[in-house]
Amino acid sequence: MDKRSKIILAIFLAVLIGIVVTEIVRPKPLNWRPSYTASDRIPFGCYVLYEELPNLFPEQEIYSSNESLYNILANRDTSKTSNYLLINDFLDLDKQETNQLLQYVSDGNDSFIAATGFGTILSDTLNIKVETQYSVMEDTVQIRLTNNSFTKKNYTLTRGVYNTHFSSVDSLNTTILGYISFDTKKGLINSASPEKTESPNFVRIKFGKGNFYLNTTPQTYTNYYMLKDNAGYVANTLSYLKDKHVYWDNYKKSGRIVIDSPMRFVLNQKPLKWAYYLSMIGLLIFIIFKAKREQRIIPVIEPLQNSSIEFAKTVGGLYYEHKDFTDLISKKINFFLEHIRSHYYLNIESINEKTARDLSAKSGKPISETQDILDLIIHLKSKTHHSEQDVIHLNRKLNQFNI
Repeated sequence: MDKRSKIILAIFLAVLIGIVVTEIVRPKPLNWRPSYTASDRIPFGCYVLYEELPNLFPEQEIYSSNESLYNILANRDTSKTSNYLLINDFLDLDKQETNQLLQYVSDGNDSFIAATGFGTILSDTLNIKVETQYSVMEDTVQIRLTNNSFTKKNYTLTRGVYNTHFSSVDSLNTTILGYISFDTKKGLINSASPEKTESPNFVRIKFGKGNFYLNTTPQTYTNYYMLKDNAGYVANTLSYLKDKHVYWDNYKKSGRIVIDSPMRFVLNQKPLKWAYYLSMIGLLIFIIFKAKREQRIIPVIEPLQNSSIEFAKTVGGLYYEHKDFTDLISKKINFFLEHIRSHYYLNIESINEKTARDLSAKSGKPISETQDILDLIIHLKSKTHHSEQDVIHLNRKLNQFNI
């Protein structure tokens, strides 16, 4: 690599490292998405509130539920009363969940729900209607509580909030516990109302032996407002609940992580999940140790072919096609005599009876067979013209002698 190429490569690496370092040290943008889960510490998560529940309900059990409230309430101990907390930007329960929640409250338990909507079935059953007045930009609203036992204070909400309130309630069973006020000069769309409006946002609805506590500003219960001097409002609203065990719903949440994997059933069952993980770990260990013990595949090397036989066949075929029997017999005789000289170390310049005896002794062939082949060689060498039968006869004798 020349000097110029090295400089270009160094500049490229420096720029790449600079980009990586910049991305690492750059502060992450604040996540403003609504979550409402107990584990999220983002502004609109509920980590702070969940951690404060033991202080709000001292000496009471706090149960965090990561499954449908139908399963929780269907299997509850009906001999004990408790509280069920649902906080999300919008609550939409199906028919079975709604009936189970209604039965739960009717049996003498309390349910606290903070959401901007409560679903069609629950709203129709409790005879309530919720309205949201949207403006061009996020509203600035104020909320307050009606109970004279609490500090007369307006709590201001400035971010992520619109004017959501109850537009209709069942006056026979409903008690208004708090209001939300909104300045219509802040950009309300299509409004003919006065400059200042005040509507109920926190109510108690008597149902059977228990109560529903409904609040239309769930943002108040998030980390962002809990840490902005609004913790007093949250504590006062939750003080209406009985001093009983608390179920915290962590399932009906906008920020709940949903597993879309086909393995979701296995991963949701603790025994199956551990069996799956142990199988994967065992398979990984097996592969690692098996790979170390297994020898690398040795390639098969084909032996070199003996081309001399093919060459001899080719040459023989060539002689046979040209019918040059004399030359072919001469080469076969010379090959046989050279074989005798090189293997048995016999003098073959003159072939006589001594040659026959020595060859018979060293080759282990009978003297008669040895004498026949030597006589045939002498006979064929004396002829000037040979036939195909001569070649066949000579070849047969040589094969019998293993040549």
